[in-house]
Amino acid sequence: MAWKFDEKSPIYVQIAQHIKMKIISKNIKSGEQLPTVREFAEEAGVNPNTMQRAFIELERDGIVYSQRTSGRFVTDDKELIEQKRHELAEAEIKNFINHMKKIGFDNEQIIKELKNCLGEN
Repeated sequence: MAWKFDEKSPIYVQIAQHIKMKIISKNIKSGEQLPTVREFAEEAGVNPNTMQRAFIELERDGIVYSQRTSGRFVTDDKELIEQKRHELAEAEIKNFINHMKKIGFDNEQIIKELKNCLGEN
């Protein structure tokens, strides 16, 4: 079944983000070989060139590497994966805080709401 994409950013960026999320959430393990460009493109319902661009982004990020005749693999660098995980968490938290401030919450109120949601009354 084809993946769902929005119109806010290029598809290859969304694909790279999707694969990165699978890696940092450990759905795809460190050192694991990734499916081929064609296999991933078919799964996502996109052109193989689009998938290739996504893989290039992941390689630039260091989270994936290519071995000439063997394919692409997830990095063995667990510290890098953990760093990417924390970067994503920080970006999500900042986004959340910005949204909360736009609707009128101050820092204390945001913390109170978080504690309520986490069950830490």
